Amino acid sequence: MDEEYKPIITDEERATRRAQRAEARRKKQREKRRRLLRRLVPCGLLAVLCVGLVTVGAQLIEKPAPEMVKAERPFQVTSVASAPAPEPYARAVSGPDTIQLGEDFPSRCAVLVDLDTRTVLAEKNADTVISPASMTKVLTVLVAAEHITEAELDDTFTMTIDITDYCYVNGCSVVGLMVDETVPVRELFYGTILSSGADAALGLATYVAGSQEAFVALMNEKLEELGIADTAHFTNCVGLYDEAHKCTVSDMAVILEAAMDNDLCREVLGARTYETLPTADHPEGQILSNWFLRRIEDKDTGGIEVTGAKTGYVVESGNCAASCGETADGRRYICVTADAYSSWRAIYDHVALYKTYCSPADDTTEDGGAADPLVEPVAPTIKDTTEHESGASL
Repeated sequence: MDEEYKPIITDEERATRRAQRAEARRKKQREKRRRLLRRLVPCGLLAVLCVGLVTVGAQLIEKPAPEMVKAERPFQVTSVASAPAPEPYARAVSGPDTIQLGEDFPSRCAVLVDLDTRTVLAEKNADTVISPASMTKVLTVLVAAEHITEAELDDTFTMTIDITDYCYVNGCSVVGLMVDETVPVRELFYGTILSSGADAALGLATYVAGSQEAFVALMNEKLEELGIADTAHFTNCVGLYDEAHKCTVSDMAVILEAAMDNDLCREVLGARTYETLPTADHPEGQILSNWFLRRIEDKDTGGIEVTGAKTGYVVESGNCAASCGETADGRRYICVTADAYSSWRAIYDHVALYKTYCSPADDTTEDGGAADPLVEPVAPTIKDTTEHESGASL
């Protein structure tokens, strides 16, 4: 974070941990290849046997006493290890049926993706570069989840003054962890998403990589892996504004899809609330809440259940949100919006997009037309308790 920052683990310990994780990933890949080979080999042998029987039968019918003829090999088994891997999480494609949202749609940028068909259902400035604000933390938890084992979730992390000072100086939203407070790594995941806690996010970064700088390098490696590094680049793990910290709403849709395909991230992003364990600084624990999920769950989304979400706010990007919606029969959608004029407006933009373009065909208004996504519903008159900062986000 700054020149005075000191990792809590040594270079040797970090190198050992990385080597262990790399070996674990290689082991998983080897096992995946073995499973695939176990499925392919019986099919291949059966194909050889069938071809052989057909060939022999034909020869016996045509020639009572055939000469032994060398048969051509019916197929060649390709090594699984050398087979090209499919391109993961390719951007969804816009087409002639994609709805172009007009200037009267409140959020400045938006994209709605059908994950089953990998098509864009509706969009507005979907490829415009934005500051992702705290939507950044979706990638933070994804990268952290991919670099720790399940057993390490029960490890503990002790908050440092470097982290708390960084959050204070930059005006970040926080869980409220105190210097020397020790919490399970698992709670850092929930704190990063539900409370949008920069302290929790920096704790994860430090635990995984030793420093935020090293962790951000892993984040940008993941962007390369996802195939979106041409427009997406992150400089921090919490969402602070920086000219070089950027992506598009289409990029964020790819990131959220990848996170929702990770078991741990899907659990965290889909949690309405989470109760932390008691500590000396919080003897009764804390109840963390995902306010977006709790606010949208009783809205009329046309039968779409929002299964995961993360919001964001910085002055430069307005109110942002990324969510995943699912129908009762399992059809999935990703919705990302940016630069709404309020946190409630961002919620209702997601409600309108899901209801209008994702709900069943018979979900229409009384006159037979689809609900109008441009008509702003009246937001409940409750106090918005979400923190808005100029540096960090929701």
